[in-house]
Amino acid sequence: MRLHVEIGLSLVLLGTGGAAAQDFADVEIQASRVAGNVYMLTGRGGNIGVSVGEDGILIVDDQFAPLAERIRAALAKLGGGEGKPKFILNTHWHGDHTGGNPVFGREGTILAHTNVRKRLSTRQERFGRVSEPLPKEGLPVITFDESLTVHFNGEEIRAIHFPRGHTDGDSVIFFTNSNVVHMGDDFFAGRFPFVDLASGGSVEGLIENVRKLLEMIPQDARIIPGHGPLSTKDDLRAYLEMLEETTRLVRERMARGQDLEAVEAAGLPERWASWASDFVPVERWIETIYRSYGGE
Repeated sequence: MRLHVEIGLSLVLLGTGGAAAQDFADVEIQASRVAGNVYMLTGRGGNIGVSVGEDGILIVDDQFAPLAERIRAALAKLGGGEGKPKFILNTHWHGDHTGGNPVFGREGTILAHTNVRKRLSTRQERFGRVSEPLPKEGLPVITFDESLTVHFNGEEIRAIHFPRGHTDGDSVIFFTNSNVVHMGDDFFAGRFPFVDLASGGSVEGLIENVRKLLEMIPQDARIIPGHGPLSTKDDLRAYLEMLEETTRLVRERMARGQDLEAVEAAGLPERWASWASDFVPVERWIETIYRSYGGE
């Protein structure tokens, strides 16, 4: 099981190499209106946020390179013209969110946290697979450390950095007038998250970030998760409850001196069974918590 999951994760996260190993022939890009000027595109990889209006098109994340022309066609239907985004915001560096950068970066401006550019511009290795640096046109040309605002389509679109969560370069995007928040992979709706410990992520940091975001996000906001269906603040609260409760259980077992094998064998309560997926099954989530809190 663990070997199968690691291979699957490597294909999703490692951009070019992972994309080359996948078959995208049957992938359809679906668009749905969220609120205001904002839409969500789904296909394969991370959910894409889209702002469409008189200033043009801005997208948040861009999935895999082989899907770029299908994404462009979907954007053209939403905003007319040729579907070329003026701005591309990356929520973090993983290939299922940045694979389209080299395509869209030739015609628009890529913006991201400083650590996203650092990782996309250098060789990264995960699960025995290597992600080579993206070409120049695929790299963010505007970077920030704490926050950045794009004034576009009649609203302030704010990117705010939340450290040590999914990775060390996570940004959450606030469409302030439309009352929409794109959380990137700080939010896996209804499922256990992947926390990239090797990229500076941590379970403790993720929990802290979600707590802060629940204080910041309006009650009636629509939330675009990195993966999963369009969500509400109540869905995000349920996610935090899962994070806190499962982490508490694992840490209690660690405090009793149990090793990883014993902690995994004990599993998690049945109420969390539906949160498991092929991408992150129960065993991997337990292992992530265990290692994030110093277990060897």
